[in-house]
Amino acid sequence: MLLGTITNGNARWLAEELASLGVPHFRQGVVGDNRERLIAQLREAAGRCQLLITTGGLGPTPDDLTTEAIAAAFGAPLVEHAEVWTDIQAKMAARGRVPSASNRKQALLPQGAVLLPNPTGTAPGMIWSPTPPEPGFPISPGFTVITFPGVPSELRAMWAATAEPWLRQAGLAQGVFASRLLRFWGVAESSLAESVADLLALENPTVAPYAGAGEVKLRLTARAATPAAAQALMVPVEAELRQRTGSLCYGADADSLASVVIDRLRQRGETLAVAESCTGGGLGAALAAVPGASDVFLGGVIAYANAVKQELLGVPADLLQRHGAVSEPVARAMAAGVQRLSGATWTIAVTGIAGPAGGSAEKPVGTVYMAVAGPAAPGTAGEGQSGLWQAGTTRGRAWIQAVGAGEALNRLRLRLDALAADSSPNGQQAQF
Repeated sequence: MLLGTITNGNARWLAEELASLGVPHFRQGVVGDNRERLIAQLREAAGRCQLLITTGGLGPTPDDLTTEAIAAAFGAPLVEHAEVWTDIQAKMAARGRVPSASNRKQALLPQGAVLLPNPTGTAPGMIWSPTPPEPGFPISPGFTVITFPGVPSELRAMWAATAEPWLRQAGLAQGVFASRLLRFWGVAESSLAESVADLLALENPTVAPYAGAGEVKLRLTARAATPAAAQALMVPVEAELRQRTGSLCYGADADSLASVVIDRLRQRGETLAVAESCTGGGLGAALAAVPGASDVFLGGVIAYANAVKQELLGVPADLLQRHGAVSEPVARAMAAGVQRLSGATWTIAVTGIAGPAGGSAEKPVGTVYMAVAGPAAPGTAGEGQSGLWQAGTTRGRAWIQAVGAGEALNRLRLRLDALAADSSPNGQQAQF
């Protein structure tokens, strides 16, 4: 984990479980396989918190130091639990294996610790409330350590079977936390925070901003006795946030721009196809990642070379020569071309310079043109909207491609929302 090759998914899962139980969660940390550093972290935690949960380091190898370090941190001897050693031998025999001498260390727990059984693996955990090893040792009243193996499936089984019931019985689970994530596009984190500054100061529910790649998120978190009560606390705050931010808020929780666009089109009974150059299929991939997208998303063309733009999408050669592949006229022609090919109600086209090379003084890296073509009025050619999106010269290639795809989807989302809000009196769709 400290090398970055493994993601700490256990920490995220435990955080969610603690929130569902209403257990306040204040800090996370990762410590390497070093006995003295582990002891230092354990002693520091004992003086500031009531509950410490550890994962990993319970195996039979020399670098599995968690149990040993915990015992040493509080001056307690390790005691073998015969029932654990018997369980280890039985499980390994069932797998056709013979336990080695090193496996026996997994049966050792600090004196006074309560066994946390592992129903699937060989490494048990423990629940232990240590006493100060010497007078004046800083330790919080009721301080308790709960240990789990690092294997996610084992951790989760042990949590459900033993740890969660213990937390409830110990009175640490008080009420529940509920959260709601609002998603915004087209606004800077600082601007959004300024517009809702008074709501960021609330205590229950709390509102906290988070910046992402191209989007900003506001997380609402409420604590109450029941899930329904916690949800009710968030309702008026969410309504106020949506009222202040208007169309900048595109969705909530697991929504993505792609899923929102597909949902809008599904409601309208319409379809979508895409034509991409600089995003190289990223726009289509985002749409195809949405479950059930096939009833809306027809497909797309990755027209990276000019020859493909001409031959597949019908972009005129003179248009490419006069304006260049990265231009508004070419983006519009690409959108019209994929609309002719696919028969889709709506199309999106993207062409730009993702870098790091290829830019010029006139068209620097980060220059992207987008076009959205929509349904045409009877007897007319398909109409569309197009324009420049400037990502900036300091952004990397992957960022420009990913956020460029999001920006294109957002432009279609805004267009669909405007049509929904501004339908003509006879029920026909407004044209642009």
